Amino acid sequence: MPLYCYINEKTGETVEVIQKMTDTHEYSRDGVAWKRVWLKPRMSVDSIVTDPYSSKQFVAATNKPDTIGSLWDRSAELSQKRADKDGVDGVKESFYDRYEATHHGTVHPERKKERGVKKLADQGINVEWGD
Repeated sequence: MPLYCYINEKTGETVEVIQKMTDTHEYSRDGVAWKRVWLKPRMSVDSIVTDPYSSKQFVAATNKPDTIGSLWDRSAELSQKRADKDGVDGVKESFYDRYEATHHGTVHPERKKERGVKKLADQGINVEWGD
């Protein structure tokens, strides 16, 4: 349900009220009618990355105050899109390859985990990781 904002013109106090769109948009407290405050709609169209391969779009979509968890979630979604389209996420594989090259051939821990899960899945064993 939408959130509507009202202001008490005498005190300057504001309040946000959840009301149905079909409700009469009026608010009063202690017999005093409050005036509705009209706000611009808040929506974000820049947070959608249309090309999962574009680093520029990713940076533009994440260049705002956000949590690191949200950034990781968005990155995981794009990785999944690339994997769905190509069968494998080339960006992630490239990262793993660079990691191994700079760490004297040590396999990245996530790549180890993915290989282990795939090996078990080939044997009919399903592994799910908890968060």
